[in-house]
Amino acid sequence: MKRWDVIIIGGGIIGVSLSIALRKRGAAVLIVERGEPGQEASHAAAGMLADFPLETPPVLQTLASASAHMYPEFVHELQDESGMNVDLRDQGTIFFVAPEHLRERPRLTADCPLPSPLSELEPALGPLNRPAIYLKERSVDPRALTAAALKAARHRDVDIASGTAVTEVLRADGGVLGVGTERTRYSAPVVVNCAGAWSGHVPPLQFPTRPVKGQMLSLVGISRDLLRHVIRAPEIYLVPRSDGRILVGATVEEAGYDKRIDAATIQRMQQAAIHLVPALAQARMLEAWAGLRPGSPDNLPILGATQTPGYFVATGHFRDGILLTPVTAQVMAQMVTGGQPEYDLSPFSPARFQN
Repeated sequence: MKRWDVIIIGGGIIGVSLSIALRKRGAAVLIVERGEPGQEASHAAAGMLADFPLETPPVLQTLASASAHMYPEFVHELQDESGMNVDLRDQGTIFFVAPEHLRERPRLTADCPLPSPLSELEPALGPLNRPAIYLKERSVDPRALTAAALKAARHRDVDIASGTAVTEVLRADGGVLGVGTERTRYSAPVVVNCAGAWSGHVPPLQFPTRPVKGQMLSLVGISRDLLRHVIRAPEIYLVPRSDGRILVGATVEEAGYDKRIDAATIQRMQQAAIHLVPALAQARMLEAWAGLRPGSPDNLPILGATQTPGYFVATGHFRDGILLTPVTAQVMAQMVTGGQPEYDLSPFSPARFQN
């Protein structure tokens, strides 16, 4: 029976990026994915690389900022290895400030001023009469990013078993032997659970992750340069792609594993987008979808070693999975191969949920 150094449960962008980081360290890696790699939360995300302190929990800020700064090099490597473009954009974000933000930081508009009048930055915006700030944030196309990562992983000889759910982590003598699926077993002394919203379904350890539904849509058909910046408002956000698509998102719903689209919700989001950018009334809807973000009880990631030697977890990234991908891959590869993580992961330890 073939044996690997590390088995990763879950073929989303977190698991695939970790597999590449481990291969760079010489480990033989197998990814076991219950469905099609990259088709769950990674496929559904908007790709805003936002680490705005007013929205990022303080304990997560260091990791979020580090990961945001890693993105250009991270993307360069993936594009170089895959030959694919992942549409990393750095035009920044126009953020319409909510009243609670101004109460918390009265000088916010002075600290993050617009570089030009709003009418010059984004002529298509409607007359909104709201305070706005400029954030130096990037965005990326998560679908293209995941496709490039998968191609790069295969190029580095990462093995991928898809269409088979892991039903248990195999253990003996206090350590890990591998994983069992509905059809077979795979052997490795190290297992990393990167199964996202499904990571709590793999016995024997139960991680308190839950699916948090997000509905989104994309519009197309006006012009490729209708919007340059990401537009973020309290009720909606708009993320332009270089091919002319504009993503509109996103709901945050506690709906279990229900990925159905609600037509009324999608229509409400489309109308909110049109209110921000009236010209979108002439756009056609290209697609509507829902994804399941992996949430945790405190909405922070679950990263690190479990109480079982050889068993690690990297899940619970909630709304920040795309943003946190490079740093998660780096610190988990360091930890899994016996090194010291570059950043303090103690606030994200799975031990905080273990009795």
